Amino acid sequence: MSVVKKRKLDKTRQDRLYFDSYSDVTIHEEMLADHVRTGTYRTAIMRNSESIRGKVVLDVGAGTGVLSVFCVQAGAKKVYAVEACSIAEQAAQIVRHNNMEDRIEVIRGTVETVELPEHVDVIVSEWMGYALLHESMLNSVLYARDKWLKAGGLILPSKAELYIAPIIDPVAEDRLHFWYTVKDQYGVDMSCMYDFARRCVMNSDITVNSVTVEDVLSHPARFAELDLHSVTVDDLRSVQGHFRCESFGSAAVNAFCVYFTVTFPCPDKPHSLVLSTSPFKPETHWKQAVLYLDVSVDVVQDTPVTGTVRMYPSDESARHVCIHVDYTIGEEKKQSKTFSIPDWSAEAQP
Repeated sequence: MSVVKKRKLDKTRQDRLYFDSYSDVTIHEEMLADHVRTGTYRTAIMRNSESIRGKVVLDVGAGTGVLSVFCVQAGAKKVYAVEACSIAEQAAQIVRHNNMEDRIEVIRGTVETVELPEHVDVIVSEWMGYALLHESMLNSVLYARDKWLKAGGLILPSKAELYIAPIIDPVAEDRLHFWYTVKDQYGVDMSCMYDFARRCVMNSDITVNSVTVEDVLSHPARFAELDLHSVTVDDLRSVQGHFRCESFGSAAVNAFCVYFTVTFPCPDKPHSLVLSTSPFKPETHWKQAVLYLDVSVDVVQDTPVTGTVRMYPSDESARHVCIHVDYTIGEEKKQSKTFSIPDWSAEAQP
């Protein structure tokens, strides 16, 4: 009998699969159609026009080049739009179509391998992935920062924060309850399927989904903060922190949701500009990361939900994130569970 094993992908294959996913129009359509994402970046760039005007900008992972165009509109003297996948050809076409080829240079390649003719005053990048770090380009942004950014240079965004909150997913509960309804519909008792269904539904996958405000059972707790001016690649090997929440009222916790915010400095404004993927804010294409518990736990008002979260790269692919949660709900004993996003690109070997 053959045993199917997960094979660790070499870095070259990991990178090729990642960049190939950005060669199709669909993902760029989704990102541009995300008005929260794209509009916030445009506002942030315009609010930093004093720091961008007449300066040199590096756009890491430029995609269609929309952020590079925003930087020129904000007065940038020169923008180097670095893009590793074939969408760079379309980015160059968009640049020409907007008559900006004298100020935007599209460079095909990874930021780790290209050479720029000069250091830059500003780095801009939309590097965030699901749950912030899944398939994110943050490592590349940090490489660009260390190699190409002038001392005291501007990074947009400059800070990222991660949050967690206990939730109830009523859809999951309905799916489990379904097996108790089969007998009434068809005369066949399938309630014995409940445990099997629970293992399938409440699995260890990071599920990307939209969480409604009504299903959030406490105020979210921040468990990690990344300062892009100082965070290192070594720091990203384990992003972790503690959390404590207190439930709003009586409910059954069956999952956690994890989301992120990124912050843009706005020197002439009283407050920074925040792009949030919180369920309490307008929806983005990142939605939220849902982590299902093995079994639901009843809570009442002010029941404490405490624990630690650790995020780290998967052994199979360094671009994929794993989330390990140790948690205690009320008087229940401490539980632990590790989650990951299924890697459908990894080939099984006999």
